[in-house]
Amino acid sequence: MIRVLLVCLGNICRSPTAEVVFRSEVDKAGLGGLVDIVSCGTAGYHIDEPPDSRSQTAAKARGYDMSALRGRQVQRDDFEYFDFILAMDKSNLVELKQRCPKQYIAKLDLFLTYANNYQEIEVPDPYYGGQQGFSRVLDLVEDASTGLVEVIKARL
Repeated sequence: MIRVLLVCLGNICRSPTAEVVFRSEVDKAGLGGLVDIVSCGTAGYHIDEPPDSRSQTAAKARGYDMSALRGRQVQRDDFEYFDFILAMDKSNLVELKQRCPKQYIAKLDLFLTYANNYQEIEVPDPYYGGQQGFSRVLDLVEDASTGLVEVIKARL
């Protein structure tokens, strides 16, 4: 079993979008029972809340259902449990590095490290922007999800 944790600030826009998109790619690759996927936030602003309605609308337009997801905050034992801990942006990666026990630092990275078709290194936070920001998040996480599936396939 490969365990993947996807992390943003509040766990209502970027990381839950990445969770449903990555899960879809994992399932399409026939790896559904071999990869555990969870999203969370570095902040506890939205614990037990559903993803932002705009994220859900954008995801649904592309065939992804986020309605069952609920916000959670990163926990100390997540650093040991997960094999990949992937932040949506540099500021959340810095936060994770500050919290992470030294022996697990190598598990931390930016999610877009796995993107093949985009040069961005951060998934931009769409929260304060318009609907196009949510579509952009989907574009980026779809690309990174495909790349990460390839890496995981090579490990299994």
